Amino acid sequence: MDMSGSQRIEAPREKVWEALNDPAVLQQCIPGCEAIEKTSPTEMNAKAVLKIGPVKASFTGKVTLSDLDPPNGYTITGEGQGGVAGFAKGGARVRLEPDGEATILHYDAKADVGGKIAQLGARLIDGTAKKLAGDFFERFGKAVVPPPAGEEPAEPTKKGWFGSKK
Repeated sequence: MDMSGSQRIEAPREKVWEALNDPAVLQQCIPGCEAIEKTSPTEMNAKAVLKIGPVKASFTGKVTLSDLDPPNGYTITGEGQGGVAGFAKGGARVRLEPDGEATILHYDAKADVGGKIAQLGARLIDGTAKKLAGDFFERFGKAVVPPPAGEEPAEPTKKGWFGSKK
């Protein structure tokens, strides 16, 4: 499966580059990520729990950064094992383009899955991959550009069955 897209992030390119290389930022942005450990300047070990259709699996794997061109971009590749659920591997070319005070993050990604996950069908896998990518970029944008000081993200209001009465 192939995916590509762009995301505008309201931060300078250098700040976006730093966040893309910060394991703590990546851990909070990757859906289902439980841990990321940097093992060298270009390698990390990761653990994530993902649900794809009826299959929920814990993946452990390795992430490698290559073709580093700070702060313009890099290639990120990863491979993870999900036990009986199967495996996932893939990579993405990430480019950062300055746009005034903001940055446009462009990505071209390829992914491959095998095992039980592959039996779920391309439509379900593609849909899940696109949702995960969308979730990542939404979280990443918020992590790089937090709300202004004194403002907290809006919490959903809790109401009873009939409006505000309980």
